[in-house]
Order: sequence, then C-alpha cells, then structure tokens
Amino acid sequence: MDSALSNTRFSDLKPPLSDPVLQALTASGVEFCTPVQAETIPLLCSFKDVAVDAATGSGKTLAFVVPLFEILRRASTNPKPHQVMGMIIAPTRELSSQIYDAAKQFVSTSPNFKCVLLVGGRQVKADMQRIQEEGANLLIGTPGRLYDIMERMDRLDFRSFEILILDEADRLLDMGFEKQLTGIISRLPKLRRTGLFSATQTEAVEELARAGLRNPVRVKVVAEYITPSGLSIEYMECDAYKKPSQLVDILVKNKSQKTMVYFMTGACVDYWKVVLSCLAPLKDFNLIAIRGKMKQKARDKALASFASLSSGVLLCTDVAARGLDIPGVDCIVQYDPPQKPNDFVHRVGRTARMGRQGSAIVFLLPKEEAYVEFLRKKGVPLQERICPDDVSDVVLQLRSAARKDRDIMEKGKRALKSYVRAYKKHGCSYIFRWKELELGKLGMGFGLLRLPAMSEVKHNTLSTEGFTPVADINLEEIKYKDKAREKQRRKNLLVKKEAKEQDPKPQKTNKNPSAAAKVTKKKTAKKRGAEQTVEDADELTREYRLLKKLKKGTIDEAEFAMMTGTENLL
Repeated sequence: MDSALSNTRFSDLKPPLSDPVLQALTASGVEFCTPVQAETIPLLCSFKDVAVDAATGSGKTLAFVVPLFEILRRASTNPKPHQVMGMIIAPTRELSSQIYDAAKQFVSTSPNFKCVLLVGGRQVKADMQRIQEEGANLLIGTPGRLYDIMERMDRLDFRSFEILILDEADRLLDMGFEKQLTGIISRLPKLRRTGLFSATQTEAVEELARAGLRNPVRVKVVAEYITPSGLSIEYMECDAYKKPSQLVDILVKNKSQKTMVYFMTGACVDYWKVVLSCLAPLKDFNLIAIRGKMKQKARDKALASFASLSSGVLLCTDVAARGLDIPGVDCIVQYDPPQKPNDFVHRVGRTARMGRQGSAIVFLLPKEEAYVEFLRKKGVPLQERICPDDVSDVVLQLRSAARKDRDIMEKGKRALKSYVRAYKKHGCSYIFRWKELELGKLGMGFGLLRLPAMSEVKHNTLSTEGFTPVADINLEEIKYKDKAREKQRRKNLLVKKEAKEQDPKPQKTNKNPSAAAKVTKKKTAKKRGAEQTVEDADELTREYRLLKKLKKGTIDEAEFAMMTGTENLL
C-alpha cells in the first residue's frame, strides 16, 4: 500500500480526539494521518473491533496507540494501581519496546496512569515486584512474559479491562505463541475492544480473528503493491562465490548511507561480522550485528547504536525484520532470501517508511530465479540488476583472514553448515532445492579453506565442483588471534595427546577383513551408545536446572522453551 500521508488531519477525525491526545501528537510533530490511521482510529474509538491488514511502514503503531489512550481516557474514574485496562501484545522484545516508547508520550494524557513493559531478558521476580510497588494499568509486552505475569500475580484486576491489541498477529502465531495467547485471552472480559494488526493475513490469523473478535470491521487499504510506493526493489542473480564481492561493492558505493544486510542464520551473522571487519575496503565502516541468541542488553545496545548513526551497516537475521522502526534506513540488502516467504516484505519494509524513499536488493543464485516471478505474483515489483564483472574479488581476502585467525576459520564452517541446514527447511522448497545447492561454490563464497565434514556434502553430487581447497596448510596449526583461547586450545590438545599415549588401544590384526569390520562396527556402535547416554544425562541435568529457574521466576516460559529447543524462536 502507499504509506504516504493522507489529507486527513488527526484533528478532523470523527469522533473527535481529546485535546490532550491531539497535543501529544502535535508535540511529536505529527499532524496528518496515514490511510490506515484515518480508517482505523475512528472505528476503535467508536467501540468497534478491527482486523487491520496494512503494509509494513504504514503507521500501524499510532493506528492503535492513539485510540487506545482515547478509550482509556474516557473511563468514568481514574484506574486503581493494579486495575489493568489495556494490553498490547507483540511478538518480539524489540517491537514491544518500540511500542512502549511510542506509548510513553501519551501516558501523561491520562492522570495517575501506569504503563508497564513486560518482556524477557530480565527476571520475572523483578517485574512482579515493580508491578506490586508501582501498579500497572496498561501492559505492553511479549506473550510469554505477559502470560507468566498473569499466571503468577493474582493481584492484577482485569474486571474493568477495555482494549486488547495484537500487533504482528501472523508473527505471533508463527512463533508458536498459541498457548500463551489462548491463556491471556481467556482471562480477559469478553466485553472489550480488540484490534488485530498484521501486514500479512494468513489462515491462522483468520482463525484468531474469529476466536477473539466480535464482528470485526476489516480494514484493508487497497494498493497495487504490498510494498511502500517509495521503495525501489532489485534482484541480482550471481553465483555463490561472487556474492561476497558484490556485497562489499554495494556497501562501499553506499558508504554514506544507512544499510541493513539480512542473512539466513545467526551463525552467518557472526561470521560475516568478524570477517567483513578484516577487509580493507570496510576497515573504517560502522559494522553492527544483531541476532536472536544475543543477550537482550546486547540486542538493545546494537539497535540503539545503529539507530543513532547517520551512516553504517546492520548485519542481522529476521529478528530485525518485523515492525522495527529504525530511523533513516536507506537500503536493504538481502544477502540470503528469507526462509519464510512473507518475511521478504517485512525485511524491505525497514526502509521507505511513512512516505520516504528507499532501495532494496536481493541476491539470488542462478537456480533460484523462479523466486522473482513468485514475488511478483504476490504483489512485489522487482527489477533486475545485472551482476557486474568489474568488482574486486574478495574471496582471497576471506581465506587469508581464515588462515590468520582460527576463530574466523571456525565461524566460517559453522556459518556454512547452518546455512545449508536452514536452506533444507526453506518455506519455498520447490524453488530453493537444497539438493541442487552447489556446495563447492558456496564454500568458496564463505572463504573456507576446506569443505567441512557434513552429510549434505557427502550426498550432494555437486559437493566439490567449484571448490579449490588450500593445500599448503595444516588446519591444526592455525592459531586463535586471542592468546587466551589459543593457550586453552593448546592445553586441550596436550591433554588429548597424553590420554592417547596412556591408552593407545592397538588394533589386532585379523585375517578376515569382513569380520574385523564387523567387530569395529560393533565397538563403534557401543561407543556411540555410551556417548549418547552421557549426552542425554547432561541434557536432562541442564533441563532440570532450567526448570528450577523457571519455577523460581528467574526465567519465563518463553525463555525456557527457547533454551530447551521446544519453541521455534529466532
């Protein structure tokens, strides 16, 4: 949709907004509505349930924050400290924090009103104590933490509850929050206003709308394309071993701009962050990384740092694809297409927001060209950018960096493995066929010195084509630049060597090779069984410790699920 401003002023909306809310909008420098705001705010203020389908960057946050505070201001009496009257649920900590920041400017319009942010990354007990001491009238946060607080705190009173907002509803469901959402909604009065907001309507979202909304009004601003009108999107078809050079060329040419680069996995972000910093053309660049498994403080710091820059590069996964409004982003580079088709639109939506201009480019391997037509049929306009041949080749520099630092070498191997395994689970598997991946060229593109041992390499007929292993080096002799890590590695190698010398276990010769093979196989199977038993015991111990932390409140259910691998979180 076109996210440009409409001709409607906030002061012209009917029913009219209160003066304090209008003053808060004016203080923020906002006068005119976007189309989605012009349609949604009057409906919610007229006590209608809404299901809003609008493109990313269209101004959905104000479309629910403004009517929420308008509704809460109309309450007959000031709320008591623990009387919860509204709730906003978002899928990620970053988006929840962003909504909380947007809401803070309106909190002062409602006297004696307390707004609380509830997300993971900090102790549940600390949140509970804060609510106990200060109260809570509006809860903003992620489903896991909100559900946990509601389960633990009987003091919260929902009898006067007025309005529930579900933001990025499709993402809430994709991330496996059905149980928490059901638990939250079941505790809320049925006589309430509900707003369901999503950039992409799915069957699951439709089911949620039917379950949680009463005769909702559908809001969908029709447009020719589902991406912002000010956004120019290109695709570049090139081999895997050429992608690093093309990326560096784009970054150098856009040095004065603010760029976000998306990768398939967190391990890829880790690798490219460290190796790109070693390349001469990018030495003085501001390179910042964010991925799902980073600690919350580190994620917040990375986003705040990138937001404050006038130019720089954010290397990220899809944890930064949804809802985030980072000011001044000029360009989006999708180094790897997203696993989930809908995330393409959310990624490019980080630029060209609220009527501004922006550009985006996605790299595609030669056998992925069908993705272009797939996106066009979904309403995403793409133009081809020819892959230039005159860019400087950086693969030699990548391999040189790996030879100088074991950390880079190991991160490169992990990145390739994670990429291949994520590729196998691609949402468009009929286009992104992992068995047709040219792993040799892919290995060169990751600057590897040798292809790693993995089953996908063994069973792929194209596994070594295009890969030139570095022959004049012993990988075991490559050192960590970090002296402490290298010292520990040497110590570990020495321990292994001494253990082997003390118990060499020489193999007995057997005239019957097949019999010897059977014995070896049998011993190997026993050894694998014993090792697996130890691993299982360790895993059980780890999960038991996490369960104790869950019961004590030092982690919430969402964090427990993520740490134990029982929930598909970024």
